[in-house]
Amino acid sequence: MVSGARRRALRDGDRQIDTAHLLHSLLESDPEVSAVFEGTPQMARLLGYLVQRSIGYGLRWQGTVEDSGAVPVVTSAEGFSPLAAGAMGYAGARAARRGGGPARGIDLLAAILVDSESRAVEVLGRAGIDAHEVFARIDDRSPRSLWGEPPWSSR
Repeated sequence: MVSGARRRALRDGDRQIDTAHLLHSLLESDPEVSAVFEGTPQMARLLGYLVQRSIGYGLRWQGTVEDSGAVPVVTSAEGFSPLAAGAMGYAGARAARRGGGPARGIDLLAAILVDSESRAVEVLGRAGIDAHEVFARIDDRSPRSLWGEPPWSSR
């Protein structure tokens, strides 16, 4: 999944993988993540925005770092925006709370939805999809004890 996001970032001319790259890769490669969006009438619009990013949509993001200021800046995750690096760390922490094993795509999806200023949340909003509703769908699918609020959550 990360290699797909990295390819997208390079193709888009971005220096770093951001949360929108991660979202796009998750939607294309993880059936569990796709199932969360099942029945969402705006799904085609969402995929359209994500695909258009490489041909113009998102150009205003080129050369900028995705950072809402709500996440502590992560400097050791080279190649990731601060928000994407924080989301990767949060996904790993969720996997650890579940009992170990690698983080799953659904863990990462939950993590990238938490910060309302992430590029992934912006793309979802432009497509007419409410990130809080998607997070609630994920939350409904999983035992609540695994979903603790991340440290940067403003909810």
